[in-house]
Amino acid sequence: MITALIGSVTFSAVAILYIFLVMGLPYGDFAMGGKYKIMPKQMRVACAISVIIQLIAIIFLLQAGNVISIDALENLAKGVCYFFAIYLIVNTVMNVISKSKKEKLVMTPLSFLSAICFLITAMQS
Repeated sequence: MITALIGSVTFSAVAILYIFLVMGLPYGDFAMGGKYKIMPKQMRVACAISVIIQLIAIIFLLQAGNVISIDALENLAKGVCYFFAIYLIVNTVMNVISKSKKEKLVMTPLSFLSAICFLITAMQS
């Protein structure tokens, strides 16, 4: 399903950004309100956990979109996609009200597009 592929690509872009943040690269303006240009160590742990969650979400999205087939995930995939659609809609709102211009301009559309892809994939699975 095309929405699962698009959603996995957009959500992968977010995961890559968070990997950069975990590595201490100066892209903090794009995440978590833009408070830190370089994430402090405790925030890097939060970013690392976020990457793991994002990768798991991508796997469920691809499962729900019938791009991959993992029998153990089959019954959960639709519900997980609905959960992430709602989460990403809330995240989009948070990005819109962020004080960081970079987060507003880059992360808002990525989050919104990912939310729509999770929602459509869940509805069609």
